[in-house]
Amino acid sequence: MDAASTIRRARLGAGMSLRALAQRAGTSHATLAAYEAGRSIPRVDTLDRILRAAGYASDITMSARPDGTDAERDAKGRELLQVLDLAAQFPARHDPVIGFPRLPTNAGM
Repeated sequence: MDAASTIRRARLGAGMSLRALAQRAGTSHATLAAYEAGRSIPRVDTLDRILRAAGYASDITMSARPDGTDAERDAKGRELLQVLDLAAQFPARHDPVIGFPRLPTNAGM
């Protein structure tokens, strides 16, 4: 999640100016402008306060990282080996000449 674009989308979706949202969120216009421009990154609680002031709620989700547990890494490794084995079954080189059927010509048209 990009805080700058999230704040901007929420503000525009609420139809609010920078000054109006800043006042409602209890922050300064300059600080909010810096957040939207990506010159500064708000803390999570500050981002939540700004989004709520615009009439939105934040939702944070968690997902497992690819380098999770040993079992997950082993499973991903086995899957990769299966994909590589499948890829090895296809020819790596193609014929230099592509064969195709001759199409009839319509000389009379």
